[in-house]
Amino acid sequence: MFFADIDFATYLPFAIFGAVAVGLWVIIDHLASRATNTEKRLEKLNQKQSSSDMFEQKRGASARLAGLLEKASPGFSKALKPQNEKDENKLKEKLSFAGYRGEKAIPMFLTIKMVSTIFGLVLGGGMLVISGNFTMMMVIKCIGFGAIFMFVPDVVLSFMGSSRKQKVFLALPDALDLMVVCVEAGLGLDQALRKVANEMSKTHKTIATEFGICNKQLQMGRDREEVLREMGERNGIDDLKSLASIIIQADRFGSSIAQALRVQSDAMRTKRRQIAEEKAAKTAVKLIFPLVIFIFPGIFIVLVGPAAITMINEMLPAMNR
Repeated sequence: MFFADIDFATYLPFAIFGAVAVGLWVIIDHLASRATNTEKRLEKLNQKQSSSDMFEQKRGASARLAGLLEKASPGFSKALKPQNEKDENKLKEKLSFAGYRGEKAIPMFLTIKMVSTIFGLVLGGGMLVISGNFTMMMVIKCIGFGAIFMFVPDVVLSFMGSSRKQKVFLALPDALDLMVVCVEAGLGLDQALRKVANEMSKTHKTIATEFGICNKQLQMGRDREEVLREMGERNGIDDLKSLASIIIQADRFGSSIAQALRVQSDAMRTKRRQIAEEKAAKTAVKLIFPLVIFIFPGIFIVLVGPAAITMINEMLPAMNR
């Protein structure tokens, strides 16, 4: 009855005014809470600064650890230092294949190897103390732990070297295609190497680093033939060695470098396709072992199991009778 006496037409303008006012207040508050472009840029800069500070802290920690290892390397690496020049060159070659070519690469690697050996001995000694079985066999096992951990850095170094070679091998055809485009556009070989190093620094860092080293050596005034040969030798990749030989021959005899690079790129792509086809052909043979070990026993149990249970239940009573 109370609502029947109210004239809604009288209060309708006030209701509309209130609704419009509340709506405007909500819109203005939303727009005011939004950050301006300047504030967004400042926020992004602060985020970048904080992430860079975290990166600097991590890099500082790794730098301190590297400095500690560098200080300890003369004493630790003396026991494992190669006795002749042949072994030293072989170790330097392995480190070069993995991308470590500094003057202190060998002492640092030998220090890591010694630390790994000590860690293995400590681990084996801890197991010996915990077990309490101080027998000759347990002592030999403790020494064996140290010997195993001694060769862990060598295995890791070999894996890093093979992984780096694989990266260079996969990236080289694309680098050659880009180099062909640069040479055909009128750039010289040095400028083409510099352009390839700059363009491929984000996609294929390994090959870009190698070309960057060649550019710096050429800028220092070294002979191009020597620089190209050294690039193939320090990576241990046959394709880089053949590439260096092809570029040297084309430069020496005055033939088209672009044509030589295109032929080399096609040959490398064909080789890469053949390797992929070879791996695909080996897949059937490699699948035999997981099939025989893991899948066939389960299938055999599912198919033959119920029949075997039935035979046992039926035949054993008959045999007893």
